[in-house]
Amino acid sequence: MAGPDEHLTQLRKGSLQLAVLALLASEPRYGFDIVEALAAHPGLDVNAGTIYPLLTRLKNAGLVETTWQESPLGPPRKYYRLSAAGTAELAAQRAAWDQLAATMTALLAGTAR
Repeated sequence: MAGPDEHLTQLRKGSLQLAVLALLASEPRYGFDIVEALAAHPGLDVNAGTIYPLLTRLKNAGLVETTWQESPLGPPRKYYRLSAAGTAELAAQRAAWDQLAATMTALLAGTAR
């Protein structure tokens, strides 16, 4: 039998891309900033080793674009922002999430048919 942490890990894996796209919708961010922003939300704390490969996949899929910006604290940082395709993908994933969340809420409340 899986423990609560394992259940949360599995749910997080399926929703991490949506969470990153949602963060990037509000403003461009660099990788570690994304890690910190996710960690501020219970259940979404992940390490950089998880985020950077995801950002690479998003870039390769054309969902994010990157730019380098000088940092006052050290070397330049690579910033990620949503592309037009990323904005469309976020809207599609948000709609799917809303539908799934409503269905799961009804099932868990015992009101689904």
